[in-house]
Amino acid sequence: MRIEDIVEPEFVPLSTILRVHAARRGAATALADETTQLSWAGLDAMLDRVAAALQREGVEANEPVAIAASNAVPTALAFLGALRAGAVAAPLTSTAAPATVLAMLADSTSRVLFLDAAMAAGLAGLPFPAHVKRIALDDSDAGEAFSSWIAAAGAVPEERPPQPADPFNIIYSSGTTGSPKGIVQSHQMRHEYARRAIVSGYDDDTATICSTPLYSNTTLVSFLPTLTAAGKVVLMKKFDARGFLELSQRERVTNAMLVPVQYRRIMELPDFDSFDLESYRLKTCTSAPFPAWLKADVLARWPGGLVEGYGLTEGGATTTLIAHKFPDKLHTVGPPSPGHVIKIIDEDGNELPPGAMGEIVGRSPLMMNGYHGKPDKTREMEWFDAEGHRYLRHGDVGRFDEDGFLILMDRSKDMIISGGFNIYPTDLEAELTRQPAVREAAVVGVPSDRWGETPLAVVVLADPAADPQAILADANSRLGKTQRISAIEVVDELPRSPIGKVLKRELRDRFGGNPITQNPQENTHA
Repeated sequence: MRIEDIVEPEFVPLSTILRVHAARRGAATALADETTQLSWAGLDAMLDRVAAALQREGVEANEPVAIAASNAVPTALAFLGALRAGAVAAPLTSTAAPATVLAMLADSTSRVLFLDAAMAAGLAGLPFPAHVKRIALDDSDAGEAFSSWIAAAGAVPEERPPQPADPFNIIYSSGTTGSPKGIVQSHQMRHEYARRAIVSGYDDDTATICSTPLYSNTTLVSFLPTLTAAGKVVLMKKFDARGFLELSQRERVTNAMLVPVQYRRIMELPDFDSFDLESYRLKTCTSAPFPAWLKADVLARWPGGLVEGYGLTEGGATTTLIAHKFPDKLHTVGPPSPGHVIKIIDEDGNELPPGAMGEIVGRSPLMMNGYHGKPDKTREMEWFDAEGHRYLRHGDVGRFDEDGFLILMDRSKDMIISGGFNIYPTDLEAELTRQPAVREAAVVGVPSDRWGETPLAVVVLADPAADPQAILADANSRLGKTQRISAIEVVDELPRSPIGKVLKRELRDRFGGNPITQNPQENTHA
């Protein structure tokens, strides 16, 4: 099998692709972490042993297998081994509250859980389901030791080739908008992701760092294509900016998928420019708003191209901003990707004309099957056009510019309605972060006696001696009278999900308890 064969529309199962690469690549490194290197031949053999052991446990075709562990080579083996067994990989959000992890485990219906000591410590004292077998990936006392559980060397699992529509994995949503939901993605959907990546330049010489957790779709959209293209994946157990650059330099990394907060921390290192990053070919970004000024800094100082992708774990449509080709469009997230369709609709579900602002809906070959066991939640996500085509609601508000590039305004749930006016927090956050004294800012709507809701700024200071009220006054001097921020709070850091999304719900809970009365700074609507 050649790389050219993978990019053809005909579906090829991932396990088949990995086996063919193993025969060709042999001793070349396929997977690595801080302590382990695994060759392509070794990867193929280990996947057979994991798959055979899962089948020995009675795991059936299309049965979910749960994984809750930190990034490491054994964690990747559990994920890929489940697929080779014909099962469905169900990586749980291991950084969630332990009770939430158990809820995900129950939702997945898994009878096998791969975990590590850190996860087991969090679950200690909670009622763990007796029917679920625990396998300790780090050979700790978290469960049966992985090294003794796997099948003997040379074991060959029963072949269970998947159909394109069969479930590949269940990814649990971040929970930033409520209880996590299991997003079922098909083998065909994952194949489409891989095809797109290979066309963009993934190959044998690709070396990709994965510094976000394997339970995140953000990670999988670089992890899986790299292996599909026969490259090398380097797993970071926990991200830190300096460690990332040291690993990039040592492993001659070519590709990385990072979230905006990671880019910010890397670029803020005083000695960033001393690291040799000439091996980089492509850096990508997704999952959270990526400020235009930060994109410009990455383009100016970090070798290789920069691409921002916008979309949903659920699928729908994606946009792609090739930042190094369109440096004048850094305020956008790019045009729809080939074969993807985005429409803008109003609050009543009516399609709006080009240039109008409204809710984003999209469709493409990258569409989830649905939420696991939640058909009602699946229906809430769907919108159908006049021809009956299925779209997914992105939950964001935006508009297209004159060149067809999408400009995001905000999450629809984060939009502030004050005195009948719509206020988009991203506009206010941009004004706050223009000031050198502000490192990060988030704006949320809180109760107002006069207007029902009013904007509150929560900032992280770059200069601890800065006057918050002066920062507030400066931002308000450039905002429209209906946009003015009513108050400002200073925090040491913004609450974030493990992949860098600001948890605005936590900020609203923390600071929105008492209604704000009218003050000189608050927005006016006269």
